Amino acid sequence: MRTALPHGLVTLLHLCVCKTVAVVLLVAALISSLAYAESPYPFVPESFDVPSVFETDQFRLRTLTVNDVVKDFDAVISSAVHISEVWPDSGWPAGLTLEQNLIDLGWHQREFQRRTSFAYTVVALDESRVIGCVYIYPTRKASYDAEVYLWTRPPEQVININAKSLQSAVQGWLAKEWPFKAPAFPGIEIAWSEWHQLSESKR
Repeated sequence: MRTALPHGLVTLLHLCVCKTVAVVLLVAALISSLAYAESPYPFVPESFDVPSVFETDQFRLRTLTVNDVVKDFDAVISSAVHISEVWPDSGWPAGLTLEQNLIDLGWHQREFQRRTSFAYTVVALDESRVIGCVYIYPTRKASYDAEVYLWTRPPEQVININAKSLQSAVQGWLAKEWPFKAPAFPGIEIAWSEWHQLSESKR
């Protein structure tokens, strides 16, 4: 059974990875630039003010950045079996290292800056630990205008927050503050088998 990382180790890891942040962001910028150049349509209107924070009385969503790498890594690794059931065919997060996680977070941060996708870390209100993540991506699936993915720590690690409560909060947030009219929740509201068979529209 996986357990959370010791506090001392968390602090040491944080000190080690801080020195590599600039390099990771540079690599992420190059990757993101290539991906952005291939995108034929805007994800959200240029006039839309993308929210950086969304808070409930139980948790906070805020932009995922490289500064979250240690706590994010702890959440992912300690929830690996639970997360693997969210994306059953992806293989993630098997084999994930702290370094690779830092690269992933740098990519997410750069994508957010370029407004080509939006990743949010879900944290406790006191910022003591990461509870999960929410990812908002563009989609080509017909009848939808965004793809939303999310995960939380397993029930034995967090008592009052789970995927259902997070999904409900995110759905309300999207309806109230985002321009999407038909966001999809693959693997949650629509089965993966059905999702993969949906036709794609050219935009």
